[in-house]
Amino acid sequence: MYLRSDAASYYLATANRHESFAPLDGADEARVVVVGGGYAGLNTALGLAERGMRDVVLLEREHLGFGASGRNGGFVFAGYSLGEQSLSRQLGQVRARALYQRTVDAVDLVRQRVARYAIDCDAVDEGVYWTNWFRDPGVLRERQQLLAEQYGACWEWVPHTRLRELVRSERYADALYERNALHLHPLNYARGIAHGAVGQGVRIHENSPALKIERRGAAWRVCTPHGYIDAQTVVLACGGYLAGLNRRVDRAVLPIATYVMATEPLGARLHECFGTRAAVYDTRFAFDYYRPLKDTRILWGGRISIRDREPMDVAKILKRDLLEVFPQLHDVRIDYAWSGLMSYARHQMPQLGTRGDGLWWIQAFGGHGVSSTTALGELLAAAIAQDDPGWRELADFGLVESFRPLGFLGAEASYCWYRFKDWYKERRER
Repeated sequence: MYLRSDAASYYLATANRHESFAPLDGADEARVVVVGGGYAGLNTALGLAERGMRDVVLLEREHLGFGASGRNGGFVFAGYSLGEQSLSRQLGQVRARALYQRTVDAVDLVRQRVARYAIDCDAVDEGVYWTNWFRDPGVLRERQQLLAEQYGACWEWVPHTRLRELVRSERYADALYERNALHLHPLNYARGIAHGAVGQGVRIHENSPALKIERRGAAWRVCTPHGYIDAQTVVLACGGYLAGLNRRVDRAVLPIATYVMATEPLGARLHECFGTRAAVYDTRFAFDYYRPLKDTRILWGGRISIRDREPMDVAKILKRDLLEVFPQLHDVRIDYAWSGLMSYARHQMPQLGTRGDGLWWIQAFGGHGVSSTTALGELLAAAIAQDDPGWRELADFGLVESFRPLGFLGAEASYCWYRFKDWYKERRER
């Protein structure tokens, strides 16, 4: 199997031209310092700027979007890693619906920001299909009813005959169609958010790892290799790439790997697989997710693991998954393959909170981060800039110990168990 070697990922290879932001050099002061240049940090910084707070600095250890924000599948849709049924059971219908609505609104805010800041990120606003890997339609019917009755979300039923025209595979039965969804180039979107924030006064420094945070009287000092910043408020937004700045915050998440690849350009052959420009994912616990790209490639993702594999291994694994759905692509080359780390909490919900002394955290989006980082970035920005209490909606989902390294074994065992259940259900149907 051949892989191109000129970029670490398809997104880096096709990213818009970007002039890097200079590293922090010397001493500085700010009202807020955000540590982490992924979606969580960028949305918080932009949210602060849009609320009139200009004295904000963002520090990124590598380049903007280095972590999951620049490596993900590019799906933008509502919801959290914790499913709607569990969310309703834990919070009650009223609170669950309000929290879910935050992400519905966030999808629309992504659309607005793409337009407002003229972000060139290949946005395709044509929804997403949730395709049934199994013959039993019960899982689709149950979720469709739950979403309509408890969340006010109407997903359209797509019968098998219609689905075959849209996703040209014998693999699936029926599907649900979520119209309020889009997909985009995640790295270009991250950079677009950054430039929107900079245009309103936010100062960004790439290649500026935060080495230490310490209390200095009534303020915090954030130290980097070549300087420091004193600030009233510090936001830790490091996701799966832990900064080692606060043990309790770091210990509350598991960094889990997921895998993505991009095929060679397929040209007219893309129509052998797609009659739609929408994105697709399936009903298994260990589901595939994929979408057609503007240059006629297929971007394909799947699996979660405690192992951050090499690109060639990722390509081999995902090519096998691709061929289960589209066997007609047996001779297609894989040009790019990569992995990235996401942050998961044991309760499967994002963590947003503070100690009450100016230190905040925002993390654990568990593979559902584009809309939820937008939603929680808004909550956090409103809390800091306007003392808005809305962030307390997440109070039930705090910092819970992940028990690393044993937590990794538990996560892997749980994943294997659910994969076995998927396999067993498929075997019984056959």
